[in-house]
Amino acid sequence: MRVKVISRSNDEFTRERSQDLQRVFRNFDPNLRPLGKAVEYVRALNAAKLDKIFARPFIGAMDGHLDAISCMAKNPNYLKGIFSGSMDGDIRLWDIASKRTVCQFPGHQGAVRGLTASTDGRILVSCGTDCTVRLWTVPIPTLEEFYSPGKSSEPLAIYTRQNAFRAVDHQWDGEQFATGGAQVDLWNHNRSQPIKSFEWGTDTILSVKFNPGEPNILATSASDRSITIYDLRLSSPVKKVILMTKTNAIAWNPMEPMNLTAANEDTNCYSFDYRKLGEAKNVHKDHVSAVMDIDYSPTGREFVTGSYDRTVRIFPYNGGHSREIYHTKRMQRVFCVKFSCDAGYVISGSDDTNLRVWKAKASEQLGVVLPREKRKHEYDESLKNRYKHIPEVKRIVRHRHLPKLIFKAGRLRREMIEAAKKKDERRKAHSAPGKVVTKPLRLRRTVKEIE
Repeated sequence: MRVKVISRSNDEFTRERSQDLQRVFRNFDPNLRPLGKAVEYVRALNAAKLDKIFARPFIGAMDGHLDAISCMAKNPNYLKGIFSGSMDGDIRLWDIASKRTVCQFPGHQGAVRGLTASTDGRILVSCGTDCTVRLWTVPIPTLEEFYSPGKSSEPLAIYTRQNAFRAVDHQWDGEQFATGGAQVDLWNHNRSQPIKSFEWGTDTILSVKFNPGEPNILATSASDRSITIYDLRLSSPVKKVILMTKTNAIAWNPMEPMNLTAANEDTNCYSFDYRKLGEAKNVHKDHVSAVMDIDYSPTGREFVTGSYDRTVRIFPYNGGHSREIYHTKRMQRVFCVKFSCDAGYVISGSDDTNLRVWKAKASEQLGVVLPREKRKHEYDESLKNRYKHIPEVKRIVRHRHLPKLIFKAGRLRREMIEAAKKKDERRKAHSAPGKVVTKPLRLRRTVKEIE
């Protein structure tokens, strides 16, 4: 006679400590749990509601500048440091944890338009409307530095040109950096004159960004509504695309270096594959005014935008609409935004002279999270993701409180888009077949691509 028995190893269910809970073995057969889906649905609904209850994204403001904040830069070598430059020429290094100034970099006589730090975090490069590029030594983050808030630094070098500068970016791996103004100039830390200069047209360069995967690839946007790709190994630009409206800022996806996203003047952001600039891969909508700045998360799965409509939004990298919107009563037009180096926080700089720190996930718990709490949060996230198509869960997750002005402007914009769509449909219905061709938005906003 054959006897079937259940055999379990003591190592699998014996507690390691007296504080540990006993391991419980469960059978997840749906026939034994007929109400399993109903229970999970209620849990998903409660998890979505609890997210709204505990959503407190605003952490604090860093006050100290006397004029509007025009640009920011991260320190790749120091997690808690952030650089900011203002319209009155003041540059500051902030400690995000203590929300106070670590060091000041005085010297610019006009607005600071660009900031960037070297890969090792030791050199800060700034440029502005006073036609100068300045190199600074970044103080080493030690305990003594944080008890001397009045400390200031002298520039290592000052390079002067004839035209004002609008943007600067440092190479991801190397000692070169690029500036944008009347033309694109490539500099070295040890040279007082540009190594190489590029020019395609006579319009002002608005933003400059190096590719994170290929150090010799450079992207720029200009006031002639163009986005241009440069290869530093060649003597001429590679390709160029002209859009319907100008692009204020560009950001490369650090995990997919062939993709870049442009913050446009027409309230939308456009994602491109730089190998095929004639067609946008995705259009990211929701802002109701011009998008001023954009920055990708280090994970490459989402990016943050700051807009003239006084809001900060977080978009998934492949989504058409934002998953989060941040705003306060006192925050004015947002000129610059950055993701922190650990992807946990968002920093915004606005016209009201303040830097504001936000959580990347509005309901995330700050401080030490116990293992059981972490597992509970992960379980709730998986439930919300599983039942996100259910109308009640979808409504709660998507709901955001908006200021009255932005709500009305968004509604008006949707009505205008719907009216234009109806007009095109009627024109197409009353025209000869094939005479009226309707292009999708990702093709419609591109004028032409130039090789």
